Amino acid sequence: MLTLKPISLREANAFVSTNHAHHPPARGCKFSVGCYDGARLVGVAIVERPKARMLDDGWTLELSRVCTNRTPHAASKLIAGATRAAFAIGARRMLSYVLVDEAGTSYRAAGWSRVEVDGAPVEYGGGEWSRPSRERAPSQSPTCAKHRWERLNPDCAEAA
Repeated sequence: MLTLKPISLREANAFVSTNHAHHPPARGCKFSVGCYDGARLVGVAIVERPKARMLDDGWTLELSRVCTNRTPHAASKLIAGATRAAFAIGARRMLSYVLVDEAGTSYRAAGWSRVEVDGAPVEYGGGEWSRPSRERAPSQSPTCAKHRWERLNPDCAEAA
C-alpha cells in the first residue's frame, strides 16, 4: 500500500537526482511530498511558486517535479496528495507542465485538466532564456514546448 508523507526538499532533491529522466533538482519549494511503499521511498513531488511571474499571484502554486521509480500509481497519488495539501493551505489553482510527448495520464487520474483551446492542447514555452543582452548558462532541463495541466480549487469561488 502506498502512503504519503511530508519530506524535506533535500530528501526530494536526492531522489530527483538519481531518478528523474530530464530535470535537475529544484532550487527551492513551498513543500515536498514523498510516496512510500512500506519504508521505501518510491516517488516525490515538489511544489513551488509559479516560475512564470505573470502567474505568481499569491494564490497559484506550481507542481514543478513529479518523480517516481516507476512504481504503479505512485505518480497519480503524489499529484493528488500535493494538490490536496496546496488547497488545504489556501491555493486556488495548481499548475504543472509536461513535455508534449507525455500523455499526462497521472494528472488526468488526479483530476487535473490539460489546457486546451478548441479541443487542441496549447503549447507553452520552448527555447533558451539566454539573450545577447543577458546571457545565461544553457538549461539543464528540456527547452522544447510543453503542455500545461491545471486544477482549480473547488472550494474557492474566486478560482473560476
